[in-house]
Amino acid sequence: KSAVSVNPAQAQAAAGATYGGQDTCITCHDTIMEKYADTPHHRAADPRSPEATKGCESCHGPGSRHIEDPVSVKPLSFKTMPADQATAACVTCHSKGEHALWDGSKHDSRGVTCTTCHSVHNPVSEKGQLKKETQIQLCATCHRDKASKVDRSGHMPVREGKMQCSTCHNIHGSTNEKLLRKGDSVADSCVSCHADKRGPYLWEHAPSRDGCVTCHDPHGSANDRMLVSKQPFLCQRCHV
Repeated sequence: KSAVSVNPAQAQAAAGATYGGQDTCITCHDTIMEKYADTPHHRAADPRSPEATKGCESCHGPGSRHIEDPVSVKPLSFKTMPADQATAACVTCHSKGEHALWDGSKHDSRGVTCTTCHSVHNPVSEKGQLKKETQIQLCATCHRDKASKVDRSGHMPVREGKMQCSTCHNIHGSTNEKLLRKGDSVADSCVSCHADKRGPYLWEHAPSRDGCVTCHDPHGSANDRMLVSKQPFLCQRCHV
């Protein structure tokens, strides 16, 4: 990956600045603090949280120059900084567990960053500090074609709340295709739940070797059993 870029305004904000303290930030940004106070980033008991270190300035940089001249000198803004710079700030803490494979992942390589999906100050979801109320609503902002299939008659039980996108996908990075959590293929991921379909079988249906998605749409379908086509037309694709 290329080196993290810094635009001139952000460089000016940090050059020669010292830490002014979070109490000073609150004198102007008290409304932001009201929402921020209920988030994991505000838990001083967690030594990794911003609250346990420099507070607001842990992420937005030393603010003494901004305090002296709030109009001309702005702190680091995650809304305007390049994606790689925003990611670099977040992964200083969020670099393990589910986030360990973010670097070079499909989302990372496409310019998606942490603040594309998460909001530190104004989260809408109950978990994960997402910008939308649910995962499916958030994912639909880009993956509308996949999310719309959940509204069809045969679908994954996502809209019933029994599972969500991250049940099958690790959004932050994976070692296999399509950011899947388990296995090395789509079929491996499917049989991690549908173990009775794993085999081996005495008489194996040849298309199953190519994966479950040969016949089933994993996100949803208007056909029985999430089939990609109605019977007998599905069978007649091969058995002409």
